[in-house]
Amino acid sequence: MKPGFYTILAAQFLSSLADNALLIAAIALLVGIGAPDWMTPLLKLFFVVSYVSLAAWVGLFADAMPKGRVMFITNCLKAVGCLLMLFGTHPLLAYAVVGIGAAAYSPAKYGILTELLPPKQLVIANGWMEGLTVASIILGVVLGGVLIKPEVAHAVIHDLGLSTLGLTTFAQSAIFVITFVYVAASFVNLAIPDTGARYPKQHFTFLPTIRDFGKSCKLLWSDPLGQISLAVTTLFWGAGAVLQFLVLKWCDHALGFDLSQASIMQAVVSLGIAVGAVLAAVFIPLKKSLNALPMGIAMGILVTITSFFHRDLMPAGGIELFGFEMSWAVMAASFIMILVGICAGFFVVPMNALLQHRGHVLMSAGRSIAVQNFNENLSILVMLGLYALLIKMNLSAPTTMLLFGVFVMGSMALVIMKHYANQAKEDSLHLIGEEKRH
Repeated sequence: MKPGFYTILAAQFLSSLADNALLIAAIALLVGIGAPDWMTPLLKLFFVVSYVSLAAWVGLFADAMPKGRVMFITNCLKAVGCLLMLFGTHPLLAYAVVGIGAAAYSPAKYGILTELLPPKQLVIANGWMEGLTVASIILGVVLGGVLIKPEVAHAVIHDLGLSTLGLTTFAQSAIFVITFVYVAASFVNLAIPDTGARYPKQHFTFLPTIRDFGKSCKLLWSDPLGQISLAVTTLFWGAGAVLQFLVLKWCDHALGFDLSQASIMQAVVSLGIAVGAVLAAVFIPLKKSLNALPMGIAMGILVTITSFFHRDLMPAGGIELFGFEMSWAVMAASFIMILVGICAGFFVVPMNALLQHRGHVLMSAGRSIAVQNFNENLSILVMLGLYALLIKMNLSAPTTMLLFGVFVMGSMALVIMKHYANQAKEDSLHLIGEEKRH
């Protein structure tokens, strides 16, 4: 790997660390102001709405200048969103500002890989990127959970004199610390090398941009390989966004965990994704990436099984692990969540690499990632909206988990059937071509 790749990894780690710590802190901020439960998933909805509404422009923005500079600007914007959250702006609106930065950051983060590396290294690069991103998710949710602990928050508020700024709550002290993680990420972005890739001058006029973006979407969805990989990643990120909140609710029901404890279980899922990402990078080359599709069905089966789990079904007692007393219920739940994560990481990393490769072949790096982000985050908006509706209807955590698992299984089965249909069509066309030649 080229040295610049590791600088990109470092910048991505810090930015993702802050993103995931901020989510926990923002949830705590909503709880602190007495917001209703159904508003919690709307945090993510407000975050990703920029990915959808600005999709036609962020790809152009990513291609308009060196991508390291784009990543610097967008991380600075995320820090501004944190400051808005600290000083009176409603958490949902402030989180939307962070989302604007994230939406513009993503095409640069992934697009620079296709500029820097040859296609044969994309699965390995994505394995590293996703593995390190997941590590940052694990540490990020743990960091967020630690920062909102009373003893830690009191120390931060007292030692840094935050009360003089009017910052007195646990959530505010956490967000203050997270702001500086974004600042650190911004400075690392400045060290990312210029790949030398240059694109034609970008035009941001409204209607022509929308038309061009529509053509790009149609082009990727029409490509036999592009449509399958895009369908899978779209499903994965929509389902993953719901699972991120559903795990918190499920932990409360099945294990009796509070927010700080439940955030650790989010990290356990992320650990599994990291393992799956590494396994995919080792065993699945780009040309065999579609062989990983059945792992999506396995993930749905595991989530369905999880819906029936409860601590009362497990024997009392436990073991001491790394100096911590772990009950059998927590051990079993953690094992299931790790398996869910492994399945997710194993099938999404090859699909992501394949999608990046096809997008780069069919159009520019920034535009292809913007199309990917549009579809994936539109899925997140729809699924989180449905999840918020289910919460408002007072549907229980086990029932919601069951519906979620069945949906993932069914959706992945349909994608696999479509892939086989595409293969059969290509084989038929190949045979027709052979007959004509003879």
